[in-house]
Amino acid sequence: MKQIPDFMKEYETALQKYRQRSVEILATALNDGETTDIKSSKFLGTPYLPVGTDYPKDKDGKPLVLWAQLNFSEIPHLDDYPENGIVQFFVSADKWYDCEEIKVLFHAHTDSPPQTDFPFLTEDLYEECPIWCEHRLQFKEAEEYGGTEDFRCSCMFNGKSPWELYDTLEPAQKEVFDDLFYGTGHKIGGYSYFTQTDPRDYGQEHKNDVSLLQIDSDDKIMFGDTGTAHFFINKDDLKNRNFDKVWLYWDCC
Repeated sequence: MKQIPDFMKEYETALQKYRQRSVEILATALNDGETTDIKSSKFLGTPYLPVGTDYPKDKDGKPLVLWAQLNFSEIPHLDDYPENGIVQFFVSADKWYDCEEIKVLFHAHTDSPPQTDFPFLTEDLYEECPIWCEHRLQFKEAEEYGGTEDFRCSCMFNGKSPWELYDTLEPAQKEVFDDLFYGTGHKIGGYSYFTQTDPRDYGQEHKNDVSLLQIDSDDKIMFGDTGTAHFFINKDDLKNRNFDKVWLYWDCC
């Protein structure tokens, strides 16, 4: 858990109002020849699809690419999020940057026999994928006290905005501040990080949307120029396990 540092203790009451739980994701790139279990959480790799379930395709009949699979039985529980079941994020192979052709599947039960043969998932489908190889995922519960880029966080520090306070800090304190308020990295829930601006801050349509999954750039993942990708879902849809209206957004420097 992130602790409030001593130099921020005077603002603890204000910070506690913005406290949120989230789950950090540690993604480990696999070596050539390594694979994950078909039901395991992963970036890329083979999806768990029960026999008889159609593989998601785009409007032209081209297979979508599995960007991520989250097995919630492996993940610390967050309020409103599933405790079990598998959520999968399929995205267009060559038009992912348009954020339009995606499909999110939820398998509430994972005891059905899985499909094991996907001959149509050829190497050319992955040529433009921003995730360059399969990753094994591990999870860690976390606490966040704000996000400088997230529209929901308007915390003030004795009349100072986060940026005004930041300018008064020593270099070492700034590093700690960044760790508290920049919601970077791969994660579930919590405050979202953007290199540009939060799209939920425009109009009312997405005011109640929360982060289902954030995928950040790293050594083996690259969204444009070190950007970040987000899958958002309406909070009520999340509670009702309705993943039909999940939407993708990404931006970069």
